[in-house]
Amino acid sequence: TFFDVDGRYRGMDRDIHHKEDFDIYTVFSLWDTYRTWHPLMTIIDQKRTTDYIRVMLDMYEKGGLLPIWELGANETYTMIGNHAISVIADAYMKGIRDFDAELAMEAMLHSATRDHYGLDAYRRHGHIPGDLEHESISKTLEYAYNDWNIAVMAREMGLEDVYREYIHRAQFYKNIFDPETGFMRPRLNGGWLTPFDPTTVDWHFTEANSWHYSFYVPQDVTGLIELHGGKELLAAKIDEMFDTDAPITGRDMKDITGLIGQYAQGNEPSHHMAYLYNYVNQPWKTQHRTRQIMDDLYSHRPDGLSGNEDCGQMSAWLIMSAMGFYPVAPGDPAYAIGTPWFPEVEIGLENGRTFKVTANNVSKRNFYIQSATWNGQPYTKSYITHAMIMDGGHLHFEMGSRPNTAWGSGHGDVPVTRITDELLLPVPYITADERRIRDFMDVEIGTVTPGAVVFYTLDGTNPTRESTPYTDPIRLTETSTVKAVTWMEGYGYSYPVQAEFIRINVDRSVEIRYPYNRNYHAGGPDGLIDGVRGSDNWRLGGWQGYQGTDFEAVIDLGGIEPVRYVGAGFVQEIRSWIWMPVDVTFWISDDGETFREIARIENTIPWDDYSEYRQDLGAHVRESGRYVKIRATNFGRIPDWHLGAGGNAFIFVDEVMIR
Repeated sequence: TFFDVDGRYRGMDRDIHHKEDFDIYTVFSLWDTYRTWHPLMTIIDQKRTTDYIRVMLDMYEKGGLLPIWELGANETYTMIGNHAISVIADAYMKGIRDFDAELAMEAMLHSATRDHYGLDAYRRHGHIPGDLEHESISKTLEYAYNDWNIAVMAREMGLEDVYREYIHRAQFYKNIFDPETGFMRPRLNGGWLTPFDPTTVDWHFTEANSWHYSFYVPQDVTGLIELHGGKELLAAKIDEMFDTDAPITGRDMKDITGLIGQYAQGNEPSHHMAYLYNYVNQPWKTQHRTRQIMDDLYSHRPDGLSGNEDCGQMSAWLIMSAMGFYPVAPGDPAYAIGTPWFPEVEIGLENGRTFKVTANNVSKRNFYIQSATWNGQPYTKSYITHAMIMDGGHLHFEMGSRPNTAWGSGHGDVPVTRITDELLLPVPYITADERRIRDFMDVEIGTVTPGAVVFYTLDGTNPTRESTPYTDPIRLTETSTVKAVTWMEGYGYSYPVQAEFIRINVDRSVEIRYPYNRNYHAGGPDGLIDGVRGSDNWRLGGWQGYQGTDFEAVIDLGGIEPVRYVGAGFVQEIRSWIWMPVDVTFWISDDGETFREIARIENTIPWDDYSEYRQDLGAHVRESGRYVKIRATNFGRIPDWHLGAGGNAFIFVDEVMIR
């Protein structure tokens, strides 16, 4: 709780207030806790759930926004999504409604229509392109889930226009699914991130890789099944996730722990995955994997959690899984059945009733469900509803050591989430060898939807059916903007996609001495001299990163030319281990062999400043030559006062400028 004994508390407006008829709480770690902690509270503590929601609405009224990750009446904006929306909608759909629903809907819509954290790009493009916002895949998927929360609550409230808008937005996940690889794949410059490795942890994901997020469509598992080509194929993909021996690659992310293949129990995006087998008619695999996770990745020791406790989420996963059921899609009042960990669990409900789960013969070996009864009657479904729990009753399982593939797997016995209204037509994709045009560039446009027609423009306008239909590769010779849409009878238009292709000076070339980090390549060496500056957000990929080494390159101007300015752009963001170079030195040469120094510029930004900086280090000169060499000296080992002490610092560079 977060109030004094006399009822006073500090609000999000920084003023002191007196609490009314509900308690004030703090530390809303919602990216974590919306998944299991808050759904658990809707079962065991509905009064506190109501207070949580009233506090969230109080934060909206006093601070102007539902909490994202609140701490001590401060919004930290840690993590992503708008998961107060999930908490509110989940409670409402379960009949917990002792709060101002109209105010709640107002607050939810307010959160969903801000222009921060990629939401503007999300609404404009039907997904978040990876070159407009970092963590684009994770944000697209979580915003789409939040939009579904809004939609289902709006329909329950009779707000049909809101429902139709947001149930359409809830399908934006379709715009980032690549059927060729079977993964959620970042979109860049109108196409797909290339090269792409689903094991790579990078800035397109939140503490995760594509394996960890490609199954995150809890609001429309049926739609995900269709994208994969059927239940058997989705089941095979989940099998591959658990069974693969491929290691995690990319960024060193300490939160990704508790691994079974690419499954990561130590971080929240994986938490629902083992239960997806129920949705594809293979619940015995859910029973196997959830028991494996409980037995192998939890213990009573001090290190008995796979990762951070995350304000109750890691333990809440175990509590619900140990009872034998789990909330895959908060907002849907159903729970997928897993496997009970105890012979008996009893919940005394606030309404005076009792919900009991018993498991005969359960043990470390006997974790497969052989049969079940509900209040003494045969029960064949691999899910239960919230209403069943609230009504009270007795759910009983007979357990055994071998899977009974007939139980819970029949047609009509599996849980379902499905979106059937306002169906979305996925965006097309634009493909080319690279963004830079030297002589010419052939550009192709494709669609993931059989039967859809692609239309495109080259003048920057949004295409319509009156625009040019795509039939053959488009040859470009000058800087161009390609925009494309798909169209299909019964669906209408997709959202538009856009690609920029830039003609560069073909006389210039560049050679780099040391390899750049594979996650920060800026499109290769030519990215240093293509005339396109890296954006203020270095996470978007426009910067070349060098870790533990200097940056050195030689630019061939194609002939002896007068040189009046030499310089390069750099970033400092020491939280992410990126420092300005100690200094930058330039040399010039006529033959590429003998160089003479023409400028040396020292950095003046403090090494211990945690602010984000972007600056050009350069000098005006009066020289001539064909070859210009640049060397930026790396900061070196990270000092002891920094959290990354002992690690290797990065240099981030773009662009090298020679005028």
